[in-house]
Amino acid sequence: MIGRWEGVGRATWPGEDDIEFGQQIDIAHNGGDYLHYLSQTFLIDDDGKANEPLDMETGFWRPQTDGQVEVVMCHPSGVAEIWYGSVTGAKIELATDAVARTSTAKPYTAGQRLYGQVEGDLLWTFDKAEGDQALQSYMWGKLSRATA
Repeated sequence: MIGRWEGVGRATWPGEDDIEFGQQIDIAHNGGDYLHYLSQTFLIDDDGKANEPLDMETGFWRPQTDGQVEVVMCHPSGVAEIWYGSVTGAKIELATDAVARTSTAKPYTAGQRLYGQVEGDLLWTFDKAEGDQALQSYMWGKLSRATA
């Protein structure tokens, strides 16, 4: 998964407009026992071109020797998360263990993510719980490895 991935995704949430967005994910390794992760999403125009920043998240993925993974992630919206999960072949499943929020952040309380490589593409889903909304589908995307 190391490298740059680019593609599109969709988001839907009760009480909000459904959106289609562009996404770029960069996963880098500097030789340490972790990976640096950066995801940026953008609203896109009718031609699929990025025209407005939507969200960003960054953090560190810490793969363990037993197939487990620990992830520490933060967002400019005032949220920081600790995720635990497992790596099985080309599939990664994650669930939040802890969510910390600033006083002005949305009332996000829990998440689950699934990442998988299928025919060379990176597919992902993100389910979340927020406020009085139980855990449910929120975002998903399909990205391809960026060409240099």
